[in-house]
Amino acid sequence: MPTAISGQIETPVKLAPHNRWTRRDLAIIPYAEALDLQYRLAAEVRSAKKAGIVLFLEHAPVFTLGKRGGRENLTVSDAFLDNHGVAVFETERGGNITYHGPGQLVVYPIINLKATGLGVADYVDRLEEAMLRTAADWGIRAERNAKNRGIWIGNNKLGSIGIAVKRGVALHGLALNVVTDLTPFTWINPCGLTDVGIVSLAEAGATDVTVARVRERLAAHMAAVFNIAWEDAATKQE
Repeated sequence: MPTAISGQIETPVKLAPHNRWTRRDLAIIPYAEALDLQYRLAAEVRSAKKAGIVLFLEHAPVFTLGKRGGRENLTVSDAFLDNHGVAVFETERGGNITYHGPGQLVVYPIINLKATGLGVADYVDRLEEAMLRTAADWGIRAERNAKNRGIWIGNNKLGSIGIAVKRGVALHGLALNVVTDLTPFTWINPCGLTDVGIVSLAEAGATDVTVARVRERLAAHMAAVFNIAWEDAATKQE
């Protein structure tokens, strides 16, 4: 799988050479559990003035609503969702409704933006860049959309970004569809949009693609884009 660079950001932000982010790999976990963990780690990052802790995980099936709402873009009943075992959760992240489920790589960087010298727009740009480079590793040419953050293949969204910043610490993050069952996306207007589709790396033609492989490539690209080194990269917390 040749690594291709999207060319959108030529020079990564220059952070201190000793800057290190802690990486934690988790199993498939419920959304509420991951949210609680983010809050606890945000307090740790804030009090210790650490650069950041990044969670790599998958979620049990859930629809999450953003600051702009999203329940109005849910096109099935609560009873239908109960029968299919899909929860609905309100969050403080930006954006509208989206779906998380197994086969989708979710990354939650809990980052002290002041300590790392990152502005919000620059931070989001670099999350997009890491996803673009990861898709390119499988020969998938994705692109940005100036009106809708995330990465796209034509009119189909491949990766989403939604963050919140609380007292200088960024929470939430990105979701990249790898081998996701995309059916639940047909039960909503994704991100509040009625004229877009959703695609995964597998459906876009990527071969020999797994969440585990994509996780490693995305972690490597994040290290390059943010100019950081990982701590505890080999530690698995299942």
